[in-house]
Amino acid sequence: MIAEYFTSLDPWSWQAISMLIGAGFLVGVINTIAGSGTVITYSLFMLMGLPANMANGTVRIGVIMQTLAATLTFKKAKILELRKGFFISLPIVVGSVVGAQIAVSIPHDIFEKVLAVVLIFMVVFIFFDPSKWIHGQQILNNKRLGWWQYLLFFLTGVYGGFIHIGVGIFLLTALVLAAGYDLVRANAIKIMAVFLYAPFALAVFIINGEVNYHLGLIAAIGNLIGGITASKLAIKKGAGFIRWFLIVIIVLFAMKLLNIFELS
Repeated sequence: MIAEYFTSLDPWSWQAISMLIGAGFLVGVINTIAGSGTVITYSLFMLMGLPANMANGTVRIGVIMQTLAATLTFKKAKILELRKGFFISLPIVVGSVVGAQIAVSIPHDIFEKVLAVVLIFMVVFIFFDPSKWIHGQQILNNKRLGWWQYLLFFLTGVYGGFIHIGVGIFLLTALVLAAGYDLVRANAIKIMAVFLYAPFALAVFIINGEVNYHLGLIAAIGNLIGGITASKLAIKKGAGFIRWFLIVIIVLFAMKLLNIFELS
């Protein structure tokens, strides 16, 4: 019954527009503070009749809007390290193009189950040494990035281009544990990196005709507002708040991937 209601909705109706903007807002908030919020619009788009591959491409429009707004907010607050963030973003951008190319032809049902297990282990890592997440590791942060770190960011970009859902969690993990950032500064660089790679990944989906502009642009209005709201909240509340928010999102997203509950 629920699925039939969504598929029968007129995409230009006030009900559909309200849901799209509301979902976009939630995604903007969750993605900016932690990650994996894209699962909301991803599921909504599919409920409204989009196939998974087109939903995967369409969510990228909102991602660009929310990360643009959040990047500017973090820059204004002087939390974003532009120079180092740019160099970190380069392998992520390259990886995202590779991942998007894979996504337009390969199903990822099995991969989602593997991802769920990885996310559960991430919760263990977060609890293992919270100080690394909250305060960062200054000695590691002061060092130049090595080849293994660039490889790690490249692989993260591949995943982001492939499906995007959950990429914020992987980026935060890499930036904190591999580059020594605390969660607030890591979050700012994460947002900037996603903003830089998202247009390239979107271009791949556009070329392959896997983007619904109507649904994507309406939801992007909510993404934009959510990105601004959440970036200010992250700056105000600090790393401790982000850590607990991140744990909750990881658990919920893993449960979704394992079909413990369904958004539909």
